[in-house]
Amino acid sequence: MKLKHILCLSILTMSISSFAQQTINLPQPNKKANSMPVIEALNTRHSTREFASTPLSQQELSNLCWAACGISRDDNHRTAPTARNKQEIRLFVFTKDGIFEYMAKNNTLVKKVNGDQRELLAGNGGNTSFRQDFVLQAPVSLLMVIDFNKFGSNDEKAIQMGCVDAGIVSENINLYCQAVGLVTVPRATHDSDGIRKILGLTNQQLPIMNNPVGNPKK
Repeated sequence: MKLKHILCLSILTMSISSFAQQTINLPQPNKKANSMPVIEALNTRHSTREFASTPLSQQELSNLCWAACGISRDDNHRTAPTARNKQEIRLFVFTKDGIFEYMAKNNTLVKKVNGDQRELLAGNGGNTSFRQDFVLQAPVSLLMVIDFNKFGSNDEKAIQMGCVDAGIVSENINLYCQAVGLVTVPRATHDSDGIRKILGLTNQQLPIMNNPVGNPKK
């Protein structure tokens, strides 16, 4: 291979890698946004499997990710508690434009994969007879991944704690959506192997739950 071809290939590879790692600086979460009282949200919370195709604004996305597991009262605490404050839940955002990871410390989205990958959330990979295509209607889906490296173990106790903590993040999403007029449903269906492969996750990182989110369908 000629040197100029090698150089062109290297530049192309770096360009693709750079694009995939695009960082979106979200606006600061609006912690004074109009919302219903938490008691009313608890009383009226419900799952919805129909979504309008209207995209969420960056402000809505910022508020949503912050509510899920953003920085709360100080730099060392999150809106969702975790066992021993290990903060082992990683939050990935699926949209038609790609997969992003929410970085709570900076309130940013870092693009990990280009293109619409929501198909990975519609089925469970191995069982092709079971699919939930309503997920493809939602403009955003939030995927929770347990990172057992934060525990230093993936023994039975770590798995229990990680599953509980992911459930807390999901409930934050459920209550926030109800309070501000968005709709969602907690789900455990997704293609774990496909997600691991496309995101480069290890066996120490377990995709565990996801919440499709959008505006209610009229």
